Amino acid sequence: MVQRISPQSEDTSLSPRRDTTVALIVAAGESRRMGDGLPKQYVEISGKSVLRRSVEAFLNHPLVDAVLVAIHPDHAEHYAKATAGLSLFSPVMGGATRQESVRNGLESLVDFPPTRILIHDAARCFVDAETITRVVEGLKHQKAVLPVLPVADTLKRVDDNGVAETVSREELFIAQTPQGFDFDTIRSLHLAAPEGATDDAMLAEAAGIRVECVQGSENNFKITRKEDWMRAAALAATPLEYRTGSGFDVHKLVSHAAGAEQVVHLCGVKVPHITGLEGHSDADVGLHALVDAILGTLALGDIGTHFPPSEARWKGADSAQFVTYCAEQLAERGAKLVNADITLICEAPKVGPHRLAMQARVASLLGVDASRISVKATTSEQLGFTGRREGIAAQAVATIALPLTQSPIEHTL
Repeated sequence: MVQRISPQSEDTSLSPRRDTTVALIVAAGESRRMGDGLPKQYVEISGKSVLRRSVEAFLNHPLVDAVLVAIHPDHAEHYAKATAGLSLFSPVMGGATRQESVRNGLESLVDFPPTRILIHDAARCFVDAETITRVVEGLKHQKAVLPVLPVADTLKRVDDNGVAETVSREELFIAQTPQGFDFDTIRSLHLAAPEGATDDAMLAEAAGIRVECVQGSENNFKITRKEDWMRAAALAATPLEYRTGSGFDVHKLVSHAAGAEQVVHLCGVKVPHITGLEGHSDADVGLHALVDAILGTLALGDIGTHFPPSEARWKGADSAQFVTYCAEQLAERGAKLVNADITLICEAPKVGPHRLAMQARVASLLGVDASRISVKATTSEQLGFTGRREGIAAQAVATIALPLTQSPIEHTL
């Protein structure tokens, strides 16, 4: 008997008296074509295994009541890891061939026979909800349904490395999965069929049963070759948008208070100087500009919004904690800093000897490689307040990569 692991509710349990649809995912292959490494159905793509992606496509579909996976007897550990936390039937052991694995899966359901069965190859892990819907809807009127795609390329029959003829593609289509069937019908066909079928629709064809064709999907490809893995990685990658923010800050130079350290704080580094910077915190003009730039990328206002000078707790505060706060805001949204560019504008002190230390400090605060941080300095040619050594100014530009959670149209409004 097949049993469900941790059913979510009574509504998901099966019974012979209920109209139900079960997905049977075939994942019993040893993937010898992939070499001696991990079987391909358990290889992760962007942090999620091929098998889990296939299983979740059916688990999350409103027209599918339960999912059963046929696995290789030696893959129990791989399977447990790949499906951890999912509510599934206990796996059924597959056989030496795909046909035998499917038959084992069908036989394991006889005590809880569903009305419909969707038979799917685990290696087609980008099956979309629309394709599943079309197959299930087709089973309302037919006993066998097959998703297909028309052949787009010109076909040639080759004989002895030469073209023998051009084959018409007008009536040729590529078969995909899930292939949907009336459960009793496909079970009977599997019990009576000899070995050799490469897909389940062949059994229905041989028995004279009409196989209804519905539209498949270009992304519902079977991972087989190296090129397929590259395509899969591209599909699984989270779409990103890139945002740029800018910041500008100024602090006045004043004489050091009695007993104060003879330094200015610039980009997280203490730089010796005859005068100090005046501000509510440590007046690190470089970090303040950077904070505004990063907050700008997230449309979160400015530094004064988050660390108001009216609050005593920020008096004399190390500006490093403001940058750390920005790093936390980026992490909460799944965003990553692409790069930051800080320009200090002053006649003195000399920034060059401290530039690499500043770059390393900023990178450390943001948790990125120092190659993503630029710190440089310029003068105002003795013009203006910076030219008169009355203060130091800084400007910063930051670019982040942010997961795209809205449609491009929404982002342009």
